[in-house]
Amino acid sequence: MNKLRHLGRLTAAALLVTFTVAACGGAAESTRDTGAGNADVATGGRLFATADEETAKLGSDAAPGQFPRVVTHALGETEIAVKPQRVVVLDGGELDAVLSLGLTPVGIASPEGAAEQPSYLADRLAGVADVGTINNLDLEAIGTLRPDLIVGSKLRADKMYPQLSAIAPTVFSIRPGFPWKENFLLVADALGEEEKAESVLNAYQTRAAEVGDSIQGDPSISLVRFMSGKIRLYGNLSFIGVILQDVGLRRPPVQDIEELAAEVSPETITEADGDRIFYSSYGRETDEAAVVGGPLWSSLTAVQQGRAVAVSDETWFLALGPTGAMLVLDDLERLLARQ
Repeated sequence: MNKLRHLGRLTAAALLVTFTVAACGGAAESTRDTGAGNADVATGGRLFATADEETAKLGSDAAPGQFPRVVTHALGETEIAVKPQRVVVLDGGELDAVLSLGLTPVGIASPEGAAEQPSYLADRLAGVADVGTINNLDLEAIGTLRPDLIVGSKLRADKMYPQLSAIAPTVFSIRPGFPWKENFLLVADALGEEEKAESVLNAYQTRAAEVGDSIQGDPSISLVRFMSGKIRLYGNLSFIGVILQDVGLRRPPVQDIEELAAEVSPETITEADGDRIFYSSYGRETDEAAVVGGPLWSSLTAVQQGRAVAVSDETWFLALGPTGAMLVLDDLERLLARQ
């Protein structure tokens, strides 16, 4: 990797950028002052960058681990009287977040169209009750579990919030996806695990810097996801887009956008070219086989050089939490490290 580029990325993203957001709450402020940054790091401050300032404003003003507390979230304020022990999670990001904090939920909603929970978390979910699917929650099953906290997102389940909050204190993020670090901190705030969450994300950023340092050259990374009826080229406002930025990896111009993704068709798939292409499919009916087996895909430089690789959709695009993010970093190191 270009040494000057790496030094700039490592300094900004891993060593000097700190954020004075108290336990997810309050207005987010950043500093690039060398002295202040080093002081924060020396006293256990944050090494990681904030991807979404709007979500970073959510949380509580309580001291770490102190209850009762009032948590500000996407749909208002929720009072949590005591440290939660029986948590129901409504989406994959919250599931990854709760498990990353060392707590096994009592109930989980399944992804739409999926028979099972994410395989990378499966060994930690034995005996956890099913509470329906993300878009068809079983309120009776949730109530039977006697939860003391329910976590999810406004984007997924805003219409169910009144019923859910009548069952237990409920905390919703604004959206899943690119604010995954801020969403993790919000879940941690609701659980009183702010300090552990900061430690987890510091470990993630340290690992991201290590992976960045292991990469040969300065490759542009193209992300292609085949879905039912569409093909997406993922941008910066996505889970995987944030990870690539944290590592310091460059994106092709068409994907270096402050959006979730740009869409292409099988006829315009040449727009997906980059020094490296990582692709996956979501769902059973996609155009992946036809496109990847076609002449336009074969004409891409990365394909001709053997630098187009299929990756796990489950971790690269659906994980939405720190455990999944660490697995993506392992993949990046394996696929991009110096030979």
